[in-house]
Amino acid sequence: MKKLLLALPIILSVITFAQTNDAGPASISPQARAIHESAIVVDTHADTPQRFLDEGFDLATDTNTHDGHEDFGKIQRGNLGAEFFSIWVEPSSNLGHFAKRTLELIDSVDQQAVRHPDRMTMAFSADDIVAAHRNHKFAALMGIEGGHSIENDIRLLRDYYRLGVRYMTVTWSNSTDWAESSGDVKVPGVVPPHGLTDFGKQVVREMNRLGMMLDISHVSDQTFYDVIATTQAPVIASHSSARTLTNHARNMADDMLRAVTKNGGVVQVNFFPAFVDEKFRKAYSAQTKERDAAIAAVAAQYKDADPATRYRMQDNAGKEWAAKIPRPPFKSLIDHIDHIAKVAGIDHVGLGSDFDGVPCLPQGIDSVADLPKITQALLDRGYTREQIHKILGGNLLRVFREVEAVSRRLQSKTASATAAK
Repeated sequence: MKKLLLALPIILSVITFAQTNDAGPASISPQARAIHESAIVVDTHADTPQRFLDEGFDLATDTNTHDGHEDFGKIQRGNLGAEFFSIWVEPSSNLGHFAKRTLELIDSVDQQAVRHPDRMTMAFSADDIVAAHRNHKFAALMGIEGGHSIENDIRLLRDYYRLGVRYMTVTWSNSTDWAESSGDVKVPGVVPPHGLTDFGKQVVREMNRLGMMLDISHVSDQTFYDVIATTQAPVIASHSSARTLTNHARNMADDMLRAVTKNGGVVQVNFFPAFVDEKFRKAYSAQTKERDAAIAAVAAQYKDADPATRYRMQDNAGKEWAAKIPRPPFKSLIDHIDHIAKVAGIDHVGLGSDFDGVPCLPQGIDSVADLPKITQALLDRGYTREQIHKILGGNLLRVFREVEAVSRRLQSKTASATAAK
């Protein structure tokens, strides 16, 4: 289970919810269905690799008997063309061996493709995603969530790229020695660097050279602006939403959205209720102390159990606590997509669900199978076929291609300089 370190103050007041029943469109119209089925749908963040590795989960598991957000049946019903699987290493329990856990997670994704070559293929470029779609296969990609995975060694960054990693979130909720996270800026006793250090800027430049997308979800505001000032390629926020609508440090303020526009990047909207609904965020924050203590107690109880049992019990505990709060309306998610499209522009918004990494989702979104509801909702709000295709995946593919073009230019420049010596 991915532990959500939201770094939020505990709200002491009692929060009252009006009960809502907005599960999104009751049905998908033929027009919306045609738009959705003709798109290359790309999601930039799913934490399913933890399930592969710790739970022994396989994507071919019968969708009717498993409660996860992604499997082949759900992927087909949702017409998901490509998924960036998150390679996330929990920092406290893996201290001293971040790279080992990173490599194990990378291998877990590769093994899914090895087991199911008729349904799934590893993809390493924008062209690979398009080719997989043409061949009616699900494209799997990987993004490292947290710069601590490189262990302050830029050679590891290169190794991960060679193994297929195509983006890296500069930080997770923990700062590194070279980049400040939004998750511990105000944590007592934690003194992170302010923004990017010189080594952090070197990491940014090397990612540009390699063709690895820079992901600025989770970073502090100062780190965000330092990355924007340093990078020569567009950035992505693989799973962040709009701070104006939901006041969470993980979300993007409007000035940041406009900076992404100038940079040419894209913000992929996170589906987690605490990032897309202000009432849910406050209620989730209010239970933080009790929830964390309960999950820690479960972890201690099952510390000697097999990995699958330990994973399942902790995951269930997190879901039980989230279930104490009413799920926010489907509308909240669409409002964030709409807001970012209006502030940053239609070319700068996409989908970064956080499937299999969050304890609950808004009403109407129970798994990847429900993605067509987003298309219907956008159509109902007046978005055109072309605009919806951009949101569903076209914008991410554009950014991916531009990152690849910058890489080719930088490597050609280096090669020319070497030849001239």
